[in-house]
Amino acid sequence: MSTTFQQMRRAAIRETLARRAGPTADSGGVALATFQTWRQMAERVEPVIGARGVEILFGRALHLTTKVFPWLVTAGAHGAGAAFLASLQTCFAAQELLIASDAGSALLTMFADLLANLVGDSLTERLLGVVWSSSKQVRDQESQS
Repeated sequence: MSTTFQQMRRAAIRETLARRAGPTADSGGVALATFQTWRQMAERVEPVIGARGVEILFGRALHLTTKVFPWLVTAGAHGAGAAFLASLQTCFAAQELLIASDAGSALLTMFADLLANLVGDSLTERLLGVVWSSSKQVRDQESQS
């Protein structure tokens, strides 16, 4: 995996979450932005690796992210599926703004990095770049107005 691709993904994810959460976001807004972005990422990846593959990769990303954000261990113990994601979003919303923001970025970046290890940087960018570029396109359009 190329460090350049990894750095670009990390920056794009941070920017996307900040954009979606808005300039006056609280941790609840960051949680919402994180899980809206996650759902888009999952939708884009599922046709390639399947629903179970997405679930496994997300579980691994969550597990690895708990090394930096141990409170995610508690969040991960609340079930599976929609209920699991709702409880995880609630845990994010209960954190301080900076912690929620860093954790959301770390979790989504870890997922993207794991995917890149599996299918390569190029396919990962083709699959997920649209999720991040849509946020950039909106920002660019607003700055031109």
